[in-house]
Amino acid sequence: MSTLLVPYYEHPSVRPAEWEAILAAAPRLYGVVLNPASGPGDRPDAAFAEIAARLRAAGVRVLGYADTEYGRRATTDVVRDLTRHRDWYGTDGAFLDQVPSGPEQFEYYQRLAVAAWGVGCGTLALNHGTPPHPCYARIADVLVTFEGTWASYRALRPKPWPGGGDVRLCHLVYGVPPDADPEGLARARGAAVHCAVPGTGDHPWGTLPYTLHKPENTP
Repeated sequence: MSTLLVPYYEHPSVRPAEWEAILAAAPRLYGVVLNPASGPGDRPDAAFAEIAARLRAAGVRVLGYADTEYGRRATTDVVRDLTRHRDWYGTDGAFLDQVPSGPEQFEYYQRLAVAAWGVGCGTLALNHGTPPHPCYARIADVLVTFEGTWASYRALRPKPWPGGGDVRLCHLVYGVPPDADPEGLARARGAAVHCAVPGTGDHPWGTLPYTLHKPENTP
């Protein structure tokens, strides 16, 4: 079962072994978030284009990263990022970051969703980092309902998702020790997809899940 959504924000020429580990884990991946330069950047990057092509050839969803600044960023700028991701890297989905949890900005994200579908995004993931209003499930395929430290995640009291539909819940956890069982905890908390990495500080997503360094079915 494909359960890992991996946001890996390192350049392929700097961390080639890590990208090879991601590619080797293709059957276990729900998708990979592509983020060349806090978005697609100002020009195409050949190394990221090659990685994206190899991921797609392996049957992995490639989601282009775009920051929405909690609804403050101009929709035209976000759509430009998504269009560049599609044109330069062949992405088949979008990962919208910094999404508010309240319903007040829903119309903004509804417009973005329509625009994203228009430029070929088949999968839309919204990173709230906390449980959002159920209205967002109407437009998203994936809702990130937790992003934070392993300590916070362990202390989190599971709450049933109040919404319906086919949306998948995702938990992104960092600062995870090597002897932890984040996948089991994610299942217990209702997350269909997840990512748990050892990284800490301002840039935890420059590290990979421990599970990507182990063969499938290895305890």
